[in-house]
Amino acid sequence: MKPFRVRLNFHGDLNFFLGSRTSSASIERHLAEKASVKDVIESCGVPHPEVDLILVDGRPVKFGYALERGADIEVYPVQSACTYVEKDRLQSTGAKRFVADGHLGKLTRNLRLLGFDVAYDRQAQDRQLLGVMESENRALLTRDRRLLMHAVVKAGYCPRSQDANEQTIEVIRRFDLFRSITPFTRCLRCNAPLQKVRKADVINKLEPLTKIYYDQFRRCPKCGQVYWSGSHFEKLQARIQMIRSRTASEVVG
Repeated sequence: MKPFRVRLNFHGDLNFFLGSRTSSASIERHLAEKASVKDVIESCGVPHPEVDLILVDGRPVKFGYALERGADIEVYPVQSACTYVEKDRLQSTGAKRFVADGHLGKLTRNLRLLGFDVAYDRQAQDRQLLGVMESENRALLTRDRRLLMHAVVKAGYCPRSQDANEQTIEVIRRFDLFRSITPFTRCLRCNAPLQKVRKADVINKLEPLTKIYYDQFRRCPKCGQVYWSGSHFEKLQARIQMIRSRTASEVVG
């Protein structure tokens, strides 16, 4: 086989993964043998879960499409502006259960605060994360692009920002989660759904002033943590409202 050249044009925010190696979102690759379009895209640093549409010479293709000759390749992210191709999308926005790597503890807490099921172990190794993702059918959240490139990853996302609130907004947008927000329903520590309990059932765990001023409580059935609308409640509500207001304008209907 004669060597051939392919040109890849990355759209939307996919240039986030190209880094400082290139000043544009266009990259050329010289190939000496047949290669899948997925492998060529990932050789540029872009993980496949971030790619929602691939056009090879204007035709939609799947990740396994074999490149055997020169071609122009357009690569689009999820929710891209390429609306004239509605079919042949490669990603789903329907994930509601996640596993987050050890560097995303604050994002995990935010998502749990909003009611989302997020598995998290600060000490988990890559193999463990991928195992939980696969066995429990979760989407992977990580800023490690190499981890996202594993073939077993069907759904995942790399937060662009390093700020936890911005990361939360990104995840809600990416997976279309706005309508699924149910604040204060999940344990921030261990992820279990909270249960309403009578004050009398938790009275022995409460501080003296809490016993006087609060009457409504929830408890985690897994770790036993008790929650109530204490002094921190307004600050948490303000955070939730900010996140909702930043994402509400994108919800249609």
